[in-house]
Amino acid sequence: MIGRISGILIEKNPPSITVDVQGLGYEVDVPMSTFYNLPAAGEKVALHTHLIVREDGHFLYGFASQDERAAFRQLLKISGIGARTALAVLSGMSIKELAQAVTLQEAGRLIKVPGIGKKTAERLLLELRDRLPKAMAAGGARVDAGDTAFDAASDIMNALLALGYNEREALGAMKGLAPDVSVADGIRAALKLLSKST
Repeated sequence: MIGRISGILIEKNPPSITVDVQGLGYEVDVPMSTFYNLPAAGEKVALHTHLIVREDGHFLYGFASQDERAAFRQLLKISGIGARTALAVLSGMSIKELAQAVTLQEAGRLIKVPGIGKKTAERLLLELRDRLPKAMAAGGARVDAGDTAFDAASDIMNALLALGYNEREALGAMKGLAPDVSVADGIRAALKLLSKST
């Protein structure tokens, strides 16, 4: 099991990044909460990781905090929840918001995440009730806005599509964004718009 990765961040294509570790490039998928906090390309980065081995390949997922990784692992234990859906949950809400939704049993918050219907949301809330540490409700990832990219619109679109939104929904959300918006700010603003429209 690869539990941590540390190296130079060489590529950012949300939700995937590439980290160079002594000449070997690792492709890592990260939730948007982690993506917002990444340094600029060319700088050092360290992530807590979770490796999934399947017949069709090895897939590495990275997280800024141990709480994010712990929540991801608990989501994977739930029947019918795969890595993509777990990433979408952590991209659509912070650890603190997820913990609060579980504590208050608020299915409405989870239904806003692409790929989560009412029955799945209710199952998530029920199964996570005793699994998420209460300490998570007081935490939550910090959101930074300092990411710049050559083609921010393309990166924002790719991120929204990867999170389960269709092209029409993604384009609709992007219409309200400023033309010079950074990737991190654009994704965050688009996700807010999309959650209000559902």
